[in-house]
Amino acid sequence: MKILQLCSKPPFPPVDGGTLAMNSITQGLMAAGCEVRVLAMCSDKHPVHDELMTPEYKKATRFEAVYVDLGIHPLDAAVAALCGESYHVKRFVSKDFSAKLKQVLEEETFDVVHVESLFLTPYVPLVRKYSKAQVYLRAHNVEHQIWERVAQGVRNPFKRQYMKHLALTLRAYECEHLNDYDGVVSITESDAKTLKSLGCRKPVVAIPFGISAEAMGHVDEEPCSLFHLGSMDWIPNQEGVRWFLEKVWPMVHERVPQVTLYLAGRKMPDDLMRLEMEGVKVVGEVPDAMYFIGSKQINVVPLLSGSGIRVKIIEAMSIGKTVISTSVGADGIHYTDGKNLLIADTPEQFVEQIERCVTDTDFCREVGRNAFALIEEEYGNEGLTRKLLDFYEKHINQE
Repeated sequence: MKILQLCSKPPFPPVDGGTLAMNSITQGLMAAGCEVRVLAMCSDKHPVHDELMTPEYKKATRFEAVYVDLGIHPLDAAVAALCGESYHVKRFVSKDFSAKLKQVLEEETFDVVHVESLFLTPYVPLVRKYSKAQVYLRAHNVEHQIWERVAQGVRNPFKRQYMKHLALTLRAYECEHLNDYDGVVSITESDAKTLKSLGCRKPVVAIPFGISAEAMGHVDEEPCSLFHLGSMDWIPNQEGVRWFLEKVWPMVHERVPQVTLYLAGRKMPDDLMRLEMEGVKVVGEVPDAMYFIGSKQINVVPLLSGSGIRVKIIEAMSIGKTVISTSVGADGIHYTDGKNLLIADTPEQFVEQIERCVTDTDFCREVGRNAFALIEEEYGNEGLTRKLLDFYEKHINQE
């Protein structure tokens, strides 16, 4: 099967949850014998790291990227607001990307065009014009839900009102264009149900992020260590970390003062990098995410908003780490609370779970072992790729 994968940012090297999810599909499809061509956007926020891209990847995927200015421009935002357009989507409209996509579609034929992100939906009419391929959306999130939840937590009334407006216009766009595709591949069952409730009449299948569960080579694990790792230019991550520092950490530090909290991730805000709080170490971007995860004891995920699946949780579980997460953060993972993942939705619950893990290391290790087993059983990339191909083949054969 020949597949054109359209990405809203370079998927390689995989540096965050979104790129990890995109790259797992690329690698899974190629391992299954598919021919995959990757066309991506790049931007100031998400540049192409050509020096980190392996020759094998570039040759296999014939990777190409087109620069798109995704910066926030107040005048364009104001015009979009006055016209009732989604500024989230409008930022991704590019004549240069359209021209490159047209060229690719004229150069060769594809069986499937796999679109990573709702924000590339404006290019579907172009695909329809120049290709007979089936077009599928990989819905990493129900996008407007993220902004609805973020808006609820904004204290500034003017900013909150504008965030609500952004969520409203994004919801309208999402609902209007879900049926532009031949099918939708959501990342969680709950997202699939939500998309159907929003009016999606096309086939929808839920296929989570795939990964290989692997035992880590020897890494010295620091006892009594908590960590949060995530892209810190994503607003829900910022929101969750700030909530944790304000509401949870003071109680943790009082009850179990021997515990150290590490905050890591790309694009760490300046005020957090300058943070001076007893027991907290802000390390920012780390050179090797899996080594960093392996060197710490407990992963905390205090996510308050968002949809989709948290790839960093899957990564941590895949090497046997104990994860304490909110229900929102753990959404989409087939966990059993208290067995392979620990749920905490209030500051008090976080403190209780952290204290138990720190003082009962046998329990903590058992949860980690069960987490590893869950990922090995249900989130293997080979099986999930087969499910994706079965979905494609079923609907292509119906044509």
